[in-house]
Amino acid sequence: MDLGSIIKNIRKQKGLTQIEFAAFCGISQTYLSQIESNQKEPNLSTLKSISNSLNIPLPILFFLSMTAEDVQPNKRKAFEIVSPSVKSLVNEFFSV
Repeated sequence: MDLGSIIKNIRKQKGLTQIEFAAFCGISQTYLSQIESNQKEPNLSTLKSISNSLNIPLPILFFLSMTAEDVQPNKRKAFEIVSPSVKSLVNEFFSV
């Protein structure tokens, strides 16, 4: 999973700085930076706050962050074929 990069990209698409977004989420800018660089894994409460602040359901945030390594080896080929289309549709639906 590449959750940090997805959070960072969506935050930037929404035109928010780390300082602004961290304040919306009730966390420090330093902690947000560590999350976005995948140095820290936030707890569920923090993830819920982040997803709410991004206006994206948490399961969608998880899905967007999935990589082929997160999928069982025997299903990776199908994931790699389907994933770009599904992620594009999700991005369009949630205006990511």
